[in-house]
Amino acid sequence: MSDIETTTVSEEGYASTSHVGDFDLQIDATDETGPNPNATLVATYASCFLPAFRVGGSQRGEEDLGKLQIDASAELDDDDDLAAISFDLHVEADLSEGELDEIVDRAEDICHVHSALREELHADISAYGDAF
Repeated sequence: MSDIETTTVSEEGYASTSHVGDFDLQIDATDETGPNPNATLVATYASCFLPAFRVGGSQRGEEDLGKLQIDASAELDDDDDLAAISFDLHVEADLSEGELDEIVDRAEDICHVHSALREELHADISAYGDAF
């Protein structure tokens, strides 16, 4: 048996619904009934990176990072394939640039989506402490 199993169905057109455990995720290549697959991938990457950042912080003795927010952006090439991803990571805790860099490096090792992407699509991450 697989570790992860999903079912994705498209009744017509370019929209599909993925059933992931007890959840349904609507994805639409035309952005009409849900986000497109590239946008979903970028959001999934950010959603994976935030808890990885918290774990990395905890491993570095930073237990209370407070609110975290990623403002993600992505560039597409001429074929509408992802060419680049950037994260602006805002951290409520007042951390130095060096502390932020250490936690970002650790989070990159922890984040499963980061590990799954080809290296040229790894997010270019700028982290800002005392952000809220």
